Amino acid sequence: MKTGNREGATAAPAQIGDGMRRRDVIAGLATLLVAPKRSSAQQAPAKLPRIGILPPAPRPDTGIFDAFRKGLADLGYIDGQNIRIEYRLSARDFSRLSAMAEELVRLPVDVILADGLTVVIAQEATRTIPIIGGVGPDPVAAGLIESFAHPGGNVTGFSAFGVELSAKRLQLLKEACPAISHVAALRNPAGPKSIRRATEEAACTVGAELSTIEVATPGQIFAGFEMAVAEGANALVVLPDAMFWNERGQIVALAAKYRMLAIYPEREYVDEGGLLAYGSNVPDQRRRRATYVDKILKGAKPGDLPIQQPVEFDFLVNLRTARELGLTIPPAILDLADEVIE
Repeated sequence: MKTGNREGATAAPAQIGDGMRRRDVIAGLATLLVAPKRSSAQQAPAKLPRIGILPPAPRPDTGIFDAFRKGLADLGYIDGQNIRIEYRLSARDFSRLSAMAEELVRLPVDVILADGLTVVIAQEATRTIPIIGGVGPDPVAAGLIESFAHPGGNVTGFSAFGVELSAKRLQLLKEACPAISHVAALRNPAGPKSIRRATEEAACTVGAELSTIEVATPGQIFAGFEMAVAEGANALVVLPDAMFWNERGQIVALAAKYRMLAIYPEREYVDEGGLLAYGSNVPDQRRRRATYVDKILKGAKPGDLPIQQPVEFDFLVNLRTARELGLTIPPAILDLADEVIE
């Protein structure tokens, strides 16, 4: 009897436990059916549009990137809030850019910003992702676009390499430094031939001999200057090129070392101590690119966005550098300058 009572005493709690477990299981299943939907809605953030930037620059904290970010901010875009900027900076190593372009494509980004040669590299990596570029003077001949008015493919952007600017630079250099007789033109052989031809024609117009010094890598810049000096050049014109822009500190220092009277394509060279600069305003160009990013993120096709021409130009004179060179800048040139650095 005692044994039976013990079995009966244990049977009832077991039945109650089974009932509780069944209720727990049912409640748990109900929670699983409802909770995941509510949790996923709360935890899955909206995907931010991605902007890929592909330059050979060493770091993102420069004036040109600041101008682009300012342009985005003016349109309501803030990095990390409603867009994400993906920098792929090769730190002047052009050999890394192809792999970086492919990486941006794999992410994928929604639009790529590039310049000059990097536009070509970006288009080799993708024919579908929109590319906003700083294109050369003849992107049609380069096969990047169909026409300036209707690019037609996945590349659009802004042109800062007007051929006529090269002639103007040599004219200003000759007027500022009448004694020059032999000019060295520093050129990247990968650059557009049209600018080289325009520079050669301008040299004939101002009555100066011209030596074209081709420099393909940063490591060749020093040898290029030595070649220019050996050929008797006493003046220098730097043709527009992203590599030269990134190496502007070295170029300006070598021009000072060899006491060359030099004119450059962008104001940043003069900020580094260069003598003269004439060309499109680089920060303005970068700021205006934000408008095309906005249009593309809102559904515009790059092939329908025309290539824009520069609207702001800078002519700068560095009087400090002129004094170091023993040069007196004519008053007429100073009157023409947009900015004179004392």
